[in-house]
Amino acid sequence: MAEIEILHRDLFDPRAVDPETDKFNKRLEEIIASMPIRHNSTPQEIREEMESGKSLMGPIRRLDEAQDRVVAGQDHDVPIRVFVPNEVHGVYLHIHGGGFTLCHPDHFDEALAETSKESKVAVVSVDYRLAPEDPYPAAADDCETVAAWLIQNAKEEFGSEKFIIGGESAGANLSVVTLLRMRDRHNFTGFLGANLAYGCFDISMTPSQRNWGERNLIISTPMIQWFNDHYVPQIEKRDDPDVSPIYAELSNMPPALFTVGTLDPLLDDTLFMHLRWLAAGNHADLAVYPGGTHIFNSFPIKIARDANEKMYGFMKSRLKAVG
Repeated sequence: MAEIEILHRDLFDPRAVDPETDKFNKRLEEIIASMPIRHNSTPQEIREEMESGKSLMGPIRRLDEAQDRVVAGQDHDVPIRVFVPNEVHGVYLHIHGGGFTLCHPDHFDEALAETSKESKVAVVSVDYRLAPEDPYPAAADDCETVAAWLIQNAKEEFGSEKFIIGGESAGANLSVVTLLRMRDRHNFTGFLGANLAYGCFDISMTPSQRNWGERNLIISTPMIQWFNDHYVPQIEKRDDPDVSPIYAELSNMPPALFTVGTLDPLLDDTLFMHLRWLAAGNHADLAVYPGGTHIFNSFPIKIARDANEKMYGFMKSRLKAVG
């Protein structure tokens, strides 16, 4: 088991933010301030804006190399988006972010293709159902369906039975929920690693979520509440471990890499879950990036490249850990 990484307060000092990141964040905040307030929109309005290419992230670039497939479920078939490199060392079950209400795997094609190439993994990204049309537990059920299919079929489909799971934001939440369901419902604890980037592990809201306020660097407290209200309308359900996995019994989880920036309202979620992972007897590494906002690793700045390289390295090292 790894030693706990000592977090120094200097990491959280504004002076720790490098000039490139600081300049980018200031411009990002200006651009977001000039746009309509997202939590005053409906999910469908935001989805249409994203599909049109007029959102903050610009046009969606869908890659021809991706394969669209469908996994048959007991009650609901689940689409998946697949990338297969020339050399496959393992399979990465990817669960995308978007606050449980937005996005599809093809919105992440470039990142998934790069992950597949750099880490030599077949990427299987789950196109789970979205809230509010399909609130909890639809997304978690779909991820469980694909995970169960994968462990039965990966050898035939991709030539490997080495599995890593991971995702960003809501996808990190659903990744942990999937690990717990696979452990408890399927008696499977064979994932070799969990790549968990700025996850929202507590839908009942950690202090950093509650205290962030209306400052908008991708997400804000009102935006998080907007997501939560769509995903889990029943407030009394939000501390259920199947909704907020920070409350779960976390034994027999795989080694994890937790990634977060210091300017992310979900900062506490990662810091708290990292320690809970360790306290349950698991291996966990923590990477904190000064000045990193939510989804910072999607941006053209050095800390994004550093974070992505660390994630690629984590996956490669985990696949090598078991021969």
